[in-house]
Amino acid sequence: MGYDGLFVSDAIHDGLLLACQALSATTRLKVGTSVLIVFPRSPMNVALASWDLQKMSGGRFELGMGTQIKQNIEDRYSARWLPPAAGMREYVGALRAIFHAFRTGEPLDYVGEHYHFTRLQPFFNPGPIDAPDVPLMLGAVGPKMLELVGQTADGIHTHPTNTSVRYLKEVILPQIAVGTANRDAGRAKPVVSASQFVATGPDDATVASERERFRDMLAFLFSTPAYWPSLELFGWQHVGERLLELTRQKRWKDMPSIFTDEVLDTFLVYGRYDELPERLVSRFGGLADRITLTVPENPAHDAAAAEAVKAIRGASARS
Repeated sequence: MGYDGLFVSDAIHDGLLLACQALSATTRLKVGTSVLIVFPRSPMNVALASWDLQKMSGGRFELGMGTQIKQNIEDRYSARWLPPAAGMREYVGALRAIFHAFRTGEPLDYVGEHYHFTRLQPFFNPGPIDAPDVPLMLGAVGPKMLELVGQTADGIHTHPTNTSVRYLKEVILPQIAVGTANRDAGRAKPVVSASQFVATGPDDATVASERERFRDMLAFLFSTPAYWPSLELFGWQHVGERLLELTRQKRWKDMPSIFTDEVLDTFLVYGRYDELPERLVSRFGGLADRITLTVPENPAHDAAAAEAVKAIRGASARS
């Protein structure tokens, strides 16, 4: 269909298993997790799996990582919650130290406040691979995580709640730039991957149906206070507060009505496949290196989606 890559989630299925399946079924697509919830997983376990995926795919795997929220880490995973930016900084450092030991055979020696890796006997070392080290992307929302992207990550996956043009211009890119000032000079500029919700289809009726589906989804997401910075930027924090109140009352069906068209259109791109190139490129040109576009659920729409992908690439090249 002409896509450059595929992101798999880590929600109701394991992200690493999905990535393995996708890499096994393809020959050229890059495949990444968007995003793997890492705090419940040891960096050593993630490093081993990622190293295997990178080897088996010839360098087509990309590890996108996220922290999730405290309640989910403690109550859904029964795992240890860490300060997000500090914990993720060490997680990235530990992964890079482990990858270095895999590739060189040198002793593993990473000691931080939260992670401690000083033992890797040759028997347990998978050894070097004929592929680059796994790129490390971060899901980031708050200022400390955004700064961390600039300092050390290979790129960022924006969250669907913070991918508006205004938030990209006024918050994400400036905060990443703050971190980039302290970045290793030998490390390439971080990639900005815009995880944009797009309501689309071959006809207006499908687009309208998809638009309402994403209204439901965004209303649920914005009930989480961690995602309110975008609402605050637009003066809409009361929307998040009301959505949170409805979740506490278990009034799930009432939530979409709080999410008005004005709010929805700020966080959603919508249009038929033939309308997408102009709408996406005019919105994100110069702001993002990548744009996501969901694969159609109905295979009958694949050909139209493929034409849209081709046209988006062409419009992007001209912009």
